[in-house]
Amino acid sequence: MARGKLRIYLGAAPGVGKTYAMLSEAHRRVERGTDCVVAFVEHHGRPRTEVMLHGLEEIPRRQLDYRGATFTEMDIDAVLARRPQVAMVDELPHTNIPGSRNTKRWQDVEELLAAGIDVVSTVNIQHLESLGDIVESITGVRQQETVPDEVVRRADQIELVDMSPEALRRRMAHGNIYRPDKVDAALSNYFRPGNLTALRELALLWVADRVDEYLQQYRSEHRVSKIWGSRERIVVGLTGGPEGRTLIRRAARLAEKGAGGEVLAVYITRSDGLTSVSAKELAVQRTLVEDLGGTFHQVVGDDVPVALLDFSRGANATQIVLGVSRRTSWQYVFGPGVGATVARDSGPDLDVHLITHDEAGKGRGLPAARGARLGLARIVWGWLAGVLGPVLLTLLLTGAAPDVGLANDMLLFLTLTVAAALLGGLLPALASAVVGSVLLNWYFTPPVHTFTIADPQNIVAIAIFVGVGVSVASVVDLAARRTEQAARLRAESEILSYLAGNVLRGETGLEDLLERVRETFGMESVALLERESEVAPWTCAGSVGPTPVECPEDAHVDLPVGDDMALALSGRVLPAADRRVLAAFAAQAAVVLDRRRLQNEAEQARELAEGNRIRTALLAAVSHDLRTPLAGIKASVSSLRSDDVEWSEQDRADLLEAIEEGADRLDHLVGNLLDMSRLQTGTVTPIIRGTDLDEVVPMALGGVPEHSVELDIPETLPMVDVDKGLLERAVANVVENAVKYGPAGTPVLVAASAIADRVEIRVVDRGPGVPDEAKDRIFEPFQRYGDAPRGAGVGLGLAVARGFTEAMGGTLAAEDTPGGGLTMVLSLRGAAAAPGADAGAGRSHLRS
Repeated sequence: MARGKLRIYLGAAPGVGKTYAMLSEAHRRVERGTDCVVAFVEHHGRPRTEVMLHGLEEIPRRQLDYRGATFTEMDIDAVLARRPQVAMVDELPHTNIPGSRNTKRWQDVEELLAAGIDVVSTVNIQHLESLGDIVESITGVRQQETVPDEVVRRADQIELVDMSPEALRRRMAHGNIYRPDKVDAALSNYFRPGNLTALRELALLWVADRVDEYLQQYRSEHRVSKIWGSRERIVVGLTGGPEGRTLIRRAARLAEKGAGGEVLAVYITRSDGLTSVSAKELAVQRTLVEDLGGTFHQVVGDDVPVALLDFSRGANATQIVLGVSRRTSWQYVFGPGVGATVARDSGPDLDVHLITHDEAGKGRGLPAARGARLGLARIVWGWLAGVLGPVLLTLLLTGAAPDVGLANDMLLFLTLTVAAALLGGLLPALASAVVGSVLLNWYFTPPVHTFTIADPQNIVAIAIFVGVGVSVASVVDLAARRTEQAARLRAESEILSYLAGNVLRGETGLEDLLERVRETFGMESVALLERESEVAPWTCAGSVGPTPVECPEDAHVDLPVGDDMALALSGRVLPAADRRVLAAFAAQAAVVLDRRRLQNEAEQARELAEGNRIRTALLAAVSHDLRTPLAGIKASVSSLRSDDVEWSEQDRADLLEAIEEGADRLDHLVGNLLDMSRLQTGTVTPIIRGTDLDEVVPMALGGVPEHSVELDIPETLPMVDVDKGLLERAVANVVENAVKYGPAGTPVLVAASAIADRVEIRVVDRGPGVPDEAKDRIFEPFQRYGDAPRGAGVGLGLAVARGFTEAMGGTLAAEDTPGGGLTMVLSLRGAAAAPGADAGAGRSHLRS
């Protein structure tokens, strides 16, 4: 049975119309005669979406009882029994009610696809699992219901449903998404223009990446090697020199001229050892590329032009940006240079830009460590000059100039030996000297065509020829080796300078340092291992790369760091010359690890110091705020016990009321102090379960006067995942604070609403308000804003409320009340047991 096909409507934000688009597709398919059913669609009370269900066959839902409530879910067995050609399944990331066959709805969809049923589904960009952290940082809301990216990537067709933020907010304001009572809260929170713009960009970028994947797959399957300029991709070739910054900025400007332009900076490193470029300069250029929205790549390749072109064609690039060569005029005798070679071999589908810069024509400086060794081309030419050159010279001399004399013949052969030494090094030069001496003896030393030498002077001449050739070859080879050593030492010094600078200044973390080791030595993975003693097992303190080793014996290279620590590298065996620099890396890795632990200890010491500061403030506060109600209680009790005064019943009642009020104040103060102590010591362990707000919020108002609070809690709000006791205490503290600072006769409004998978409680007062710069300070312990009297409390109510709220996974923030005042917003997680509940069906108005 063929697997069904999956089509997904991907929404850039809630309310853009993905469900409407899915139902429109269902109507089109039904009109074409396709057997199409609605397996599950949630219209959320939106009339335009509900109308689209008319005329479509709906599979009855399955009812499930959970925690005393009845919920409906997609009946997958009924859909499989019906076996339609196409099934419409809304809300792919939805979590099923406990008791369902599968935990998530996307797993239900997998069953339908496996049964050969095509599925059309919907998902919003914020519900993709890989984007959870990004969405939370943008909106402040953590999405609890997510779907793995791979599930969406496997879809046969993904269609983006998009809308501008302005249009979406107008749709919201017109009541087309949420009920009117939810609009204001939604527009001022999740549906802010900045949030919607960021979500839209995430959706566009994610879909663009998927399009790139499909394009690369198509080109690979159809063996398309020609570049398709569907999107401007600009490759910047970096050498590690200072001109790289100019090239990166120029490439970024070129990318801005085209829609969706992309910059890819690439540094070609050779495969035979350390790099000699400035690590600091390369790091600066890498940061610059990423700041401009591009990506940095490091590619291994001994032939720079070929590696650069291969990378560009593999990335489907359309342009290459290179700097004008830093060579001086005489250095062009060694070749045309990278820029000219890339421009010549790029072909008609890849444009090459040569950018001028301040370093052009100033020379290339000392040879790089990797380039000091002779390349394959030079070695081949050296052997040709050393072996084939003397043969061709012999044919030329015997045929065209047979009488130039033995001395001149030797000079010509010596010229070939020197050329072989310059090109190929020692061995080709030695071969040239041997071949040349044999040919001189056979063809040019009397008697010719024999190896006999009649004149002793000729023997001396040939011996001198061989000696000079060997000497020249040795000198050239020694110079090349000394140049290689100097370049290598330069590379090592730059790396050591990097370590002494970045690491000792604390600018590099352990993982960054290990990544630097991996890139420098071309390894697959690097791990820093440690153990408590010689008999204890090894543990990994930090690692980079896939499958790091777990003990030094399994590594290709291991370097001890002291008695109980080792740096383990896997990938290849390093030459002995590289271990000196590796030892410096290992020592610095140990320093970084020690620094990180010292920082953790310093953080713990800071927390202890903060605790001491709080205790000091506590003693200062207790000395007054606890003694004040105690003094009132003692005075009242002493008055009641006095035999000198005859108290009336009213007087006795007043004194007893004063005692009760003082005791209540003491109980409240002590409760807050105990709660703050629990928060500081981390002993608050919330018991999270689904809870209805209308069961908790009214109970939190027992400490405020009657008729001082107006409640607006919709009866059909979804449940929230909270600790009932902690939430009651947090709401009580916030409400008491609002009543305390609100004007007399004006009740505090406590309203609740649902936004996406969050539920918000908003406590609105009409008091003096708090400036923006003080909104965070009011949540600190022992802080009271403005001219609050000393007897008004120790300043712990809001600190305790925020601590309890965050312990339950929620947030507590302060906002300005339109028209004056302060609004406290408690944002709580909606319970997973209440999906699909209509959050705007009714209201409850209470007064306390």
